[in-house]
Amino acid sequence: MNTSKPDLNGILDARKVLEGVIETTPLKLNEHISEEFGANIYFKREDLQVGRSYKIRGAYNFMSKLSPAQKKQGVVCSSAGNHAQGFALSCSLLKIKGTVFMPVTTPKQKVNSVAHAGKKYIDIKLIGDTYDDAKNAALKFVQKENKIFVSPFDHKLIIEGQGTVAMELLEQMGNKKIDYLFVPVGGGGLSAGMITYMKEYSPTTKIIGVEPLGAPAMKQSVLKKKVITLDKIDSFVDGAAVKQVGYLPFEICRKGLTDIVLVPEGRVCTRILELYNLDAIVVEPAGVLSLAALDFYKDEIKGKTVVCVLSGGNNDIERMPDIKERSLIYEGLKHYFIIKFPQRSGALKHFVNKVLGPNDDITVFEYTKKNSKDTGPALVGIEQKNRQDYTDLMNRMKKFKVDYIALQENPILFNFLV
Repeated sequence: MNTSKPDLNGILDARKVLEGVIETTPLKLNEHISEEFGANIYFKREDLQVGRSYKIRGAYNFMSKLSPAQKKQGVVCSSAGNHAQGFALSCSLLKIKGTVFMPVTTPKQKVNSVAHAGKKYIDIKLIGDTYDDAKNAALKFVQKENKIFVSPFDHKLIIEGQGTVAMELLEQMGNKKIDYLFVPVGGGGLSAGMITYMKEYSPTTKIIGVEPLGAPAMKQSVLKKKVITLDKIDSFVDGAAVKQVGYLPFEICRKGLTDIVLVPEGRVCTRILELYNLDAIVVEPAGVLSLAALDFYKDEIKGKTVVCVLSGGNNDIERMPDIKERSLIYEGLKHYFIIKFPQRSGALKHFVNKVLGPNDDITVFEYTKKNSKDTGPALVGIEQKNRQDYTDLMNRMKKFKVDYIALQENPILFNFLV
């Protein structure tokens, strides 16, 4: 780890290094979201960046400054996807041999994109279930093979590269004052880079870091005033799910972030679907964190000018059914039950006609008749149109004495069966 702190000169230099390599991504006012919150909400569209993520900014800035001898050594990175893609593209552009360590759980779309970006210059190794597993394997490989490790977030040059996002958006805003800036936080490189630039040129802007609820590594570190390692995380928001943040980003973020918001994964899924349906914007879970956080700041941002960084657009289409499912469950529109049906003819018909309401749609039904018993359990999934439909359903369940277990109230059963 390089302990030198990022600075403005480093960000200015990174901007020059990145000329002709990256896109100046759009900064656009989003009418739908602005109307929803009664504010001027701008999206900084890093999902439209080269490699569909801001990560190439830091990776290329770091690798371009390696000496000829270091370039000949070869480079290594660990990543859940986007850093790997920026790293791979940088290897190809700079003609440096690289090795990428990614979790086995990385979406296939990201793995394929990394391979395509790096061409003949990279080798991909899928190891472990989380980013941190891949990182540990990468660091062992670096020591054994004498390679150069390209950190996704914990290095001065990486942070300075990411800081060019702030430089761009302030230029694009012109004289407009930014009241709030919402930035996704994984290891903290992007937020640290943006803080470094914003505190000098837009010191009144409140910078809000956003983490997934299932991986609050920065929030917990700030609360405990030191970098901590989480025992376990929910890796669904793969681009921001880390057990441990970077030491350099931590020092900058604990002083520079006004707040850190934790967003439930289900809410992230809802916003992914809304952006796609309303604006045809394709974002990955980490890419929409900043937008999903607005729900927790709706009173504070009313009438204000707000910028949300959409950090990445590498979303695997194969994940969409899972995204929809998580959204429906979070919004209270999808429910699963174990229901004990009397083993007699007409029992299911009675349930459908009397217990289910007009907005209740059975989407899952798994039942095996057991001749030696009076009742037989069935797994039943029900999708609804409104939150109130659930209350009405529960009232009818009680009225008709349905024997059931609500799986959402039993996490162990829920995770096992659904």
